[in-house]
Amino acid sequence: MRRKYEKCRLPVVGLVLSVFISSTAFPQNSSKAVLTLDKAIDIALSQNRDILIANQDRYKADAQIAEARSGAFPQLSASAQYMRNVELPVIFLPANTPPFNPTSSTISFAIGSNNSYQGGLTLTQALYSRQVGVALDIANTYRDLTNAGYEATRQTVVLQVKKAFYAVLLMQKLVEANRQGLDVVKANYENVKSLYDHGQAAEFDLLRAEVQVANTEPSLISSENNLVLAVNGLKSLLSVPLDSSVVIQGDFAFSEVPKATLDEGMREALRTNPALQQLEFQESMLDKNISIESSGYFPSLYAFGSYQWQSQDNTFQFGNYLWAKIVNVGVTLSWNIFDGLRTPARVEEARVELRKVQYTRLKAAEGVAIQVQSARLKMDEAERRIKGQEKNIEQAKRAVSIAETRFKSGVGTQLELLDAQVAMTLAQTNYAQATYDYLVARADWDYAVGRIR
Repeated sequence: MRRKYEKCRLPVVGLVLSVFISSTAFPQNSSKAVLTLDKAIDIALSQNRDILIANQDRYKADAQIAEARSGAFPQLSASAQYMRNVELPVIFLPANTPPFNPTSSTISFAIGSNNSYQGGLTLTQALYSRQVGVALDIANTYRDLTNAGYEATRQTVVLQVKKAFYAVLLMQKLVEANRQGLDVVKANYENVKSLYDHGQAAEFDLLRAEVQVANTEPSLISSENNLVLAVNGLKSLLSVPLDSSVVIQGDFAFSEVPKATLDEGMREALRTNPALQQLEFQESMLDKNISIESSGYFPSLYAFGSYQWQSQDNTFQFGNYLWAKIVNVGVTLSWNIFDGLRTPARVEEARVELRKVQYTRLKAAEGVAIQVQSARLKMDEAERRIKGQEKNIEQAKRAVSIAETRFKSGVGTQLELLDAQVAMTLAQTNYAQATYDYLVARADWDYAVGRIR
């Protein structure tokens, strides 16, 4: 079912809404706007540049339908002409034609005036034209194609926003993990320094603790910079100023998709994938284009009528002019009997273009099947990694606690404690990365089966 939308007011309304959403979602004062995934998608759908461009194609499609429909309506044109006869036209009278020319020589007479005026109306109406009807069908199919293109662009933008949003959440988790790791090594440094001050720890242990703090701080700085870049990437997709203050809030967690849903998605992908839908409409258009090119084999029949006024006078007293009126009606039948084999050549070209799109659609369908399967395999892989890292995080936290206790009691070494701290940070990082990979694979799967939103 085609979406209903306003043809004339939508561009203005869309602009107003985008400005309103931008101003309300991103206030210009010191307060920070809270940005969730759903809110980010809504903003992108209202003001993303690719969405706005795709929407203009829909307006263009409506205009093309009106253009194609115009060929079926009467065509009325008006014309006017003034002509100055520098030399008057003449008529010739042959010799020996009494009473007009009883002489033995041909004579000529100038006729008309130096100033000639003509005006008229001409009306034409197509009675039979194969090209007009097919052109209207193509225009309607083109509108379906642009609607499918708009939907494909919309889903692509949603996919991009999801991935950018998840990237921000991932960077937040990495910043948090590196900050916790830095807090742990700083606390260890303070502990070692206290022991060193009381003569209970060697200088080597203190130096090692200082080096560990120095080595951990760059990781936090790097993750914080990556977070800023990820947020800016999301803002760019939303077409909002980079200096807007936002707080990203979202559920960065794994949620398993039922197997039945995954199996059903594979079956539905070939029917709902937006790229395949576009190719189907394009194929339909090219099929109709064959009929357009084949119209050269058929005649065209048009009715016409004209009403003209003519006058010639040199006085420039227009109110006293004598105007002659000419009225005629008729029909015109045209049939191109031979065009140098142009029509069969163009028909064959149209058929070749149709076959190319058909092969492209078959290739795209194979690609979609691979895309769905690939996304599902990545989801399964990420799910296994998530479950494995959940256990690793618990074990890493416990290992840090044990290593701290052992070091404080003088039984363990600082190396054991530092290794445990690094392992805990790595486990948290791996868990966050696995969660991100799952969410991205799920977004790819949703896009492939046409369920992105």
